Amino acid sequence: MKRTALALIVTLGIAAPLPAQELARPPYEDSLLRLAEILGSIHYLRDLCGADDGSLWRDQMQALIDAEQPDFNRRVGLADGFNRGFDSYRSVHRVCTDAARITIARFMDEGARLAGEIVARYGEDG
Repeated sequence: MKRTALALIVTLGIAAPLPAQELARPPYEDSLLRLAEILGSIHYLRDLCGADDGSLWRDQMQALIDAEQPDFNRRVGLADGFNRGFDSYRSVHRVCTDAARITIARFMDEGARLAGEIVARYGEDG
């Protein structure tokens, strides 16, 4: 009898509703976090390679946050992703190299693909 009761408690615990924070997480959150990280990486690498973009990529990140209107925790997560992308390349690349230029091109492609997928699948018209 104790085993059955314990199994029932464990099953009910697993099947319990998710916390409100988990319910508020949109289905595209992982893609959005990856996009934030890419934007941070591009922001650092393009500046390093003399693209003279100024704050373009940071502004793009801010536009993403403004459009998304995330709660505090999601906002922090997006900002952390951007900063993680920026810092990860700043810690490795001190001068612009061919590898940095290739990385920029790859991230530009990946970022465009992710943004397109998010809009196509989850946008107001999608």
